Amino acid sequence: MIEDIKKTSEGRMKKCIEALKTQLAKVRTGRAHPSLLDSIRVSHYGNEVPLSQVAAVSVGDSRMLVVTPWEKNMVGPIEKAIMTSDLGLNPATSGMVIRVPLPALTEERRRDLTKVVKHEGEEARVAVRNVRRDAMNELKALLKDKKVAEDEERKAQDVVQKTTDKFISEIDGLIKEKEKELMAI
Repeated sequence: MIEDIKKTSEGRMKKCIEALKTQLAKVRTGRAHPSLLDSIRVSHYGNEVPLSQVAAVSVGDSRMLVVTPWEKNMVGPIEKAIMTSDLGLNPATSGMVIRVPLPALTEERRRDLTKVVKHEGEEARVAVRNVRRDAMNELKALLKDKKVAEDEERKAQDVVQKTTDKFISEIDGLIKEKEKELMAI
């Protein structure tokens, strides 16, 4: 039972890290990356679908994304979806190709993005701590029901705490790395 609690909590903490990595990938640095457009949804035959299902997104150069729709009639809806997104991008269309230039980041915008990154990191830390709290509560319930001895419960709590510390330090590392990336010109 204790092993199940440890494995479950570690798995949930790993999911918190993956969610953080996904959120950090959405924060734009000065370089073009296809994942910047992952959050964009396009109207396709009456359904809202992710951009990746109706077009290929590639990197033209360090400050340009190239979107190539699968169908000719999707050029307009894709261009509109990119313009109306909250990313602040202005696509330029030439035939079947949509070029999305990424403007250079100003110092003020870099600081704002750093604040966003710190906020995402704090949310991930809270999520990991919530997993720890749940695991600790489960261990206490086992002790209360006399399914484990006190020393076993205490050892398990130490293991859960060490696992939590490991994931918190991993989150801190990811945040520092992203901040460094953002502030590099």
